[in-house]
Amino acid sequence: MSTHLRLLSFLGPYKKQVFFAWFVVAMTAVTTMIMPQLLRWAIDSGLEPSYASLDTTITDTIGLSETQIVVDKPDSLVVGENIRIDEEAMEVLQINGQSVVVERGAEGTRAAVHDAGDEVFRAKANFLGETDTLMTAALAILGIAVLRGFFTYWMQFTGEWLSQHVAFDLRNRIYEKLQRQSYAYHDKQQTGQLMSRATQDVEATRMFIQLGALRLLDIVLRITVAAALMLTSNVLLTLVAWSLMPIVAWQSIRVQLLSRKMWVGVQEQLGRLTSVLQENLTGVRVVKAFSREPYENTKFEKEADSLFEWNIKQNRIQAQNNPFYQAMSMLSQVFVLGIGAWMITEGNLSAGELIAFLAYLTLMIMPMRMLGFIVQMFARAGASGERIFEILDAESAVTEKPDAKPLENVHGDVTFEGVAFAYDAVSPVLREVTFEAPSGKVIALLGPTGSGKTTIVNLLPRFYDVTAGAIKVDGIDIRDTTLVSLRANIGIIQQDVFMFSATIRDNISYGAVNATYEQIIEAAKIARIHDFIMSLPDGYDTWVGERGVTLSGGQKQRLSIARTLLLDPRILILDDSTSSVDTQTEYLIQQALSAVMKGRTTLVIAQRLRTVKNADEILVMKDGTIAERGTHEALIALDGLYREIYDLELRDQEEALKRVPEPPPGISNLGGTSVGDIT
Repeated sequence: MSTHLRLLSFLGPYKKQVFFAWFVVAMTAVTTMIMPQLLRWAIDSGLEPSYASLDTTITDTIGLSETQIVVDKPDSLVVGENIRIDEEAMEVLQINGQSVVVERGAEGTRAAVHDAGDEVFRAKANFLGETDTLMTAALAILGIAVLRGFFTYWMQFTGEWLSQHVAFDLRNRIYEKLQRQSYAYHDKQQTGQLMSRATQDVEATRMFIQLGALRLLDIVLRITVAAALMLTSNVLLTLVAWSLMPIVAWQSIRVQLLSRKMWVGVQEQLGRLTSVLQENLTGVRVVKAFSREPYENTKFEKEADSLFEWNIKQNRIQAQNNPFYQAMSMLSQVFVLGIGAWMITEGNLSAGELIAFLAYLTLMIMPMRMLGFIVQMFARAGASGERIFEILDAESAVTEKPDAKPLENVHGDVTFEGVAFAYDAVSPVLREVTFEAPSGKVIALLGPTGSGKTTIVNLLPRFYDVTAGAIKVDGIDIRDTTLVSLRANIGIIQQDVFMFSATIRDNISYGAVNATYEQIIEAAKIARIHDFIMSLPDGYDTWVGERGVTLSGGQKQRLSIARTLLLDPRILILDDSTSSVDTQTEYLIQQALSAVMKGRTTLVIAQRLRTVKNADEILVMKDGTIAERGTHEALIALDGLYREIYDLELRDQEEALKRVPEPPPGISNLGGTSVGDIT
């Protein structure tokens, strides 16, 4: 129940609309409940039966068991026809002068004592009706029907309006929460599960708000008002009508608990299916390259089959539950109709009262039939709400201190002091990493795969937080600064370049949305991608496919460089940024970057010799520690791990570089252009 209350708390910003919704719900219930009373009044008053007089009276008192009566004018009586005296009907069997033999208690009436002088009537009733009364009732029913339609429209419209706004707020809260989560959170989550919670689970809560919460209020009001009116009408019939409610209540509780478990399974399996689909679509080129379509089909079919089974289990519960509610409602009608008919024959109930009571019972049948649907809705919303709040309640591993201050006037001095880090408590990735990167210096990180190079550059912008030690920028611990100001001063060119489904211009200016067209072009020129862009039919307005599938690896790398250069950061992180390009292109990019790096602290992860040789200091990583440090020449002379890497991987590059021709004049210095000129 706490989950449902938390979901309802999202209605808080819309108090006026909620009160209006409650008002129209109440008025819908009231106008609905007025109808049976109008019908009762119309029947009992406007259609009150009348009996034609036979112009004769009985002359002697008639006892309960007497079958012979004496009348003053027997000529109007006919053998075989029924007569009525007071409320009792009698069949005329024989006429002997003024003495008439009759069968007592005809037409289901009861024999009674009649006094001398009581008038004799025909037993057949005439329903001539009161015209004024019937017209008034008809107009009243028409007016109430119009009002009911008006309030029903606003009830449905307001319910949809509120539910859509709650869904809108939930989606935005989920998206904002996911945007603010650290890398550590996303490392443990499946994209498909997150997508399922932001779509399917939010939709389930939307239906709960509209059809569950507001419709439940309508049902409660109808049942309450109907119960009150039924009690004032006839207590016995009310007890008969409600005799099955304890069974209905027990079934509702049982089904709600069972359905909630089923819906949790359905939603979780839907998330797994979405994950498989998302993973397959993202890696479709790998699937086709290895001809693994049959395997992927089998994997998807397995998850789809599991989802099918979960849905069948849930629908089986619903299929068994709905007929139960309908059977209970119909049994209530049967019981009321039987007891009501008996009470009419006993003279304890009028026909109008029974019709009104049956109308109230009919109005209650719809809520009873909907009760099964409402129970299912509450169960699904409870399961979906729990999955949503798992996201909203998740705490990010990287948080700002309450007194965090913006990082201003950054000079660019970076210091790692005894830094240690582990993705979990078992496997440390970095141990006692200490180094300084003075402003304007280039630090190259080199080492085998898994040695901790990428982890170091991910710690600097606080994608993760260190588990020991400290990282400082200009002597300030980065944990004491705001995340926005810290990351605004760090430009990152990642190894896995991501391009958005947008134009080339939008991708370059992603981090600097206010950049001018001229600044975008200048950044592209420095990144050596301008000529390629201009060769495209739409130039900078060319649309890039999803994840940049229409671009080569080198083109994406250079677009990423241009995107970073446009920010003019004080600190640069180049994560293998030129490893996807050929040697000639790399040479041109390196010439451009050499101008960009001037006066900026740069951390470079690369396996290219030119990048390593131009660094002010090389940190050779091994097993999460700095095994060696120094310049290229010093480390070669040391004849250690760096020399081993050089001999295995870098020596061939040095031979290749000797064969690369120098670029044309004017290319190496870019005409004096720097990032400062374009910002």
